Amino acid sequence: MKSAYELAMERLEKAAPTQKLTEEQKTRIAEINSLYGAKIAEKETFLQGEIVKEKAKGDLAAVAQLQDQLGREVRRLHSDWEEKKAAVHAEKA
Repeated sequence: MKSAYELAMERLEKAAPTQKLTEEQKTRIAEINSLYGAKIAEKETFLQGEIVKEKAKGDLAAVAQLQDQLGREVRRLHSDWEEKKAAVHAEKA
């Protein structure tokens, strides 16, 4: 006897079958993950350094501005990252 979860998963699979990725698509997604992970780390490292400098000066307005900038930049990079991966997923195998 199947559980409600298993039955729901079967219905979901019929409605929207799981797409199998090719090895080339998997490789491209791994490259995208690596690239955007590095971009985000680079941006965070740079802006965190700037935040530390401004804190040392005592300029709290600049600290707040840099923190906002960091949040915006990371959100933008995450959005770009997801778009690139979605484009690879959307390609036909």
